[in-house]
Parts: sequence; C-alpha cells; structure tokens
Amino acid sequence: MSTLDEEDRREYYRIEDTIALEIRTLSAPEAAGQEVLQDASPLFNLLSELHLSEFESQHLLRQISERDRAIAAFLKSQNKRIDLLSQVVALTVLGHIGDPQPVIISEGGIDFQHPTPIAVGAHLSVKLVLMPQALGLLLRARVTHCDRKGDGYDVGTEFEYPTDAQRQLLARYILQKQAQERRLAREQNESGI
Repeated sequence: MSTLDEEDRREYYRIEDTIALEIRTLSAPEAAGQEVLQDASPLFNLLSELHLSEFESQHLLRQISERDRAIAAFLKSQNKRIDLLSQVVALTVLGHIGDPQPVIISEGGIDFQHPTPIAVGAHLSVKLVLMPQALGLLLRARVTHCDRKGDGYDVGTEFEYPTDAQRQLLARYILQKQAQERRLAREQNESGI
C-alpha cells in the first residue's frame, strides 16, 4: 500500500477506543520487508489466525445457510464456542501485552500515547487486541507525527501493507463500535439521561 496523504487518511472513519497495545520499533531489515509480521508469542499468532480464518469463511457460511438452515445453525453455534475460546486466549495474551489504553483508530492508522518520543518516519510493529471480540492484529505502521503531550508523547501512525483481510477486520470492528456508540446514545436520549 502506498503512503497515504493527509486527505486520504481522513477518508477513514476514526473512533476513540481502549485497547491492549504493544509497540516495537522495527529493525532496518524488518522495516524493508512488506510481508505479514509474525509475533514471538504463539498464542497471539493463533488468536490472529483464528479471526482471519473465521472472517475468510463467512461467505461459505452464508452459502450453506441458503441451502441448509440446520447445518448453518450448527456451524454458527460452533463459531460461538470458538469465539468464547478465543476470548480466553485473548485474556491470556492481554497479560503479556499490558493494560488497555486509550487510542484513536481507523482502517488507515492509529494514534496513541507513548512515554518516549518516536522519530517521524520510524517503522513500527503494532500489536493490538480489540475487545470484546478478542481480535488480535499485528500490523506494520509508519510514524506520521510525534508531539509532546503532558508527561508523554502523542504518536500518530499509518498502517503499511495490511492484507485485505486485516483491513476488512479492522473496518468491521470500527463499524461495530460505531453502531454500538449510536445505540448507546439513542438509549440515553430515549431514557432522558
């Protein structure tokens, strides 16, 4: 994916969220590559693969449901069981990544707080776990800005070379969060809060 200019990055819907996040600066050889990053944690890699394979099989589930509702219902119940197991794995992974922190995230990148400055143009490995879906993603990113803010730094990045599946998983997560925020706002308006 080519570098996005400011106007292109603004096309993505951005949400404020609280996620588990781990940032690592890539070495020069790692930064030169475009392949999908692999994490040192086998649990995190399994969690990530689980969601990617579930996403890639959604169209098959839709086709099955058109032909046989009973089999589709069974497969959906199995999916739910797998989702619950993935949440258990995610809770284990969260212990290794750290406490959730506030971020602003879009399909195009992520803004976060960091205790030390990170050079503009630096290439990063961004490991994130999005809850409650327990969606684990490991993405490449490039720092677009790093500004002093309070005791730390406000760091903005754009994702580099995400796969289509990673981009679509992020988009789906963001749309679900947006719908949840709208639903909560509507409920608060209806209850007069």
